[in-house]
Amino acid sequence: MSDSQGVAANGGKVGFISLGCPKALVDSERILTQLRMDGYEVVPTYNDADVVVVNTCGFIDAAKQESLDAIGEALQENGKVIVTGCMGVEADRIREAHPKVLAVTGPQAYEEVVGAVHEYVPSQKTHDPFVDLVPPQGIKLTPRHYAYLKISEGCNHRCTFCIIPSMRGDLVSRPVGGVMDEAQRLVKAGVKELLVISQDTSAYGVDVKFRTGFWQGRPLKTRMQELCEALSSLGVWVRLHYVYPYPHVDNVIPLMAEGKILPYLDIPFQHASPRVLKAMKRPAHDSKTLERIRTWREICPELTIRSTFIVGFPGETEEDFQYLLDWLDEAQLDRVGAFKYSPVEGAKANEIEGAVPEEVKEERLARFMAKQAEISAARLQRKIGMEIDVLIDEVDEEGAIGRSKADAPEIDGMVYLNDETGLAPGQIVRARVTHADEHDLWADLIA
Repeated sequence: MSDSQGVAANGGKVGFISLGCPKALVDSERILTQLRMDGYEVVPTYNDADVVVVNTCGFIDAAKQESLDAIGEALQENGKVIVTGCMGVEADRIREAHPKVLAVTGPQAYEEVVGAVHEYVPSQKTHDPFVDLVPPQGIKLTPRHYAYLKISEGCNHRCTFCIIPSMRGDLVSRPVGGVMDEAQRLVKAGVKELLVISQDTSAYGVDVKFRTGFWQGRPLKTRMQELCEALSSLGVWVRLHYVYPYPHVDNVIPLMAEGKILPYLDIPFQHASPRVLKAMKRPAHDSKTLERIRTWREICPELTIRSTFIVGFPGETEEDFQYLLDWLDEAQLDRVGAFKYSPVEGAKANEIEGAVPEEVKEERLARFMAKQAEISAARLQRKIGMEIDVLIDEVDEEGAIGRSKADAPEIDGMVYLNDETGLAPGQIVRARVTHADEHDLWADLIA
């Protein structure tokens, strides 16, 4: 259930389950914010809720099953369930599995979800559909000191393994002034790190031809570079996620070298073999990418690159897979996640011949992760003795746990400051690295 705090209500009590990626988490924050504005109280248990909203994920089959299981649990424990999110586009499948759900809506359907809550648990307040869904005191599902900043919805790519465009539509960039206003509100509320997210961060503004907007009376282009420069003026960490390696990404590397935004790029490469990338319909070519990675690191030696990959894509040969392993040796990425290809209902990849046997997928995934573990461990070992900034996430009886500029929350490593119990979440401290493994760092506070 949601960990949001309840507030005084003159409507009813709503339980909330948020599944999936950070983009879905932002959707949940907006829905919960609107419900609170309408007088509802957000509660953390099934028993206290008058209705439960489940924000689902529908990216791969495992995520869909997790969503169906969550819906089933909510129905069993509470009985009144409203479903939204990416899996909501498969309303028939949801209703077939769980015919007792009250309503099903798709992703970004904020008004429909709120309307369904009003229908089944009436509020004494009048709902205004034109009210801002991200007011100054909106509900956050992340800790106070960091927040996700969604800059666009949808995607213009048609990768054969992905159905996101069919769920979330084509790219729609948020007005740059509105993005900056939200970022400034978050910083004023105590946020120390802004995590910029979208389906395709590099494409921000393409749909509006990089239209010039305004923030604080000054012109500002709706484009990634200008947005990053503006965000850097707020004086907090700015981290970029879901960055496709288009040529203009080169323009943000100097901003990282100058300390304006974090030296961190989250780029979903997905594979390296030109043949597999072509079958995936991915935008990029591996040799140019390797050249650009080398150039990026020359400009910004501190740059951290994280990525995700798919092994066992239909038609992937042993030669293709070995090409990927060799590419990893060359690229020397810092952080990597990988998963086996899984057929997704509605994806074009399902029509590609040459399905890879499950046991081969398992074996390749193990080899891939072993290779990357060696690379990650070696890169972290080089940090021993270095001084780094650490953003504290939590403190317990054993000490403080935080993250460096190279670590995004939830997906990357941690920095452990043993015995430092006097720190507080949200503090940024200076520390010297004393130990490292393939994932995490240990460090001593510098007085």
